[in-house]
Amino acid sequence: MGRLAGWDESTFTDAGRTFATFRKGTGPGVVVIHEIPGITPKVQRFAEDVVASGFTVVMPSLVGTPGQPMTVGAALSSLTKVCISSEFQTWAANRTSPVTAWLKALAKDLHTELGGPGVGALGMCFSGGFALAMMVDGHVAAPVLSQPSMPFPITPRLRGDLNLSPADLAAVKERVAGGCQVLGLRFTADPAVGTRFDTLRRELGDGFLAVELDGKGHSVVTEQRDEASVERVLAFFHAKLTPQPPLAS
Repeated sequence: MGRLAGWDESTFTDAGRTFATFRKGTGPGVVVIHEIPGITPKVQRFAEDVVASGFTVVMPSLVGTPGQPMTVGAALSSLTKVCISSEFQTWAANRTSPVTAWLKALAKDLHTELGGPGVGALGMCFSGGFALAMMVDGHVAAPVLSQPSMPFPITPRLRGDLNLSPADLAAVKERVAGGCQVLGLRFTADPAVGTRFDTLRRELGDGFLAVELDGKGHSVVTEQRDEASVERVLAFFHAKLTPQPPLAS
């Protein structure tokens, strides 16, 4: 049995990078990227909801131990790995995290297999902005940013940074101008998100759909799960990924 009961565990390799993946479900594809410390039971619960709503979910394991609950020790261990790994851009502005190249390849592979208008991608916390970079090559049709928190918001410039290179930001804006909307979720008093929603509104205009909750919570769809926000994400995936039947003539 795999480390997550009911999920098929495998690996995916691209350009020399290999990470474990967990897959379940049928229907259009959605890549769910975990937060710190990893694929916790509450991350898995959210992914199960996406599966139950009619989607094929693939969860990569980038850090941490799949199935391990959220604890202070687990969070600190995973955060340390994120901080020192060259895969993640945690301290610099105007740079795209290298791991998103692997995530784009994963999304392309899933889209090629399943077809349809594209796949969904949801990142949360340190991975919250990754769905933006995954939009660049056209395989992600439903990008969702839940509490995007990188680079770490330690200066005014970093608080508003989208974890994208200028070239990737230009490509994202072009896709949004072509009709690919971006859904974002956050608690309004979450300091980890910084001023990124202001940047997203400025750069993407009406193509950015914001779900903003009162309070100081952080993990919108997991640790401080908001049911209405989960339903909003599922509705977004259905609207963007589920082919609509033609209107009767």
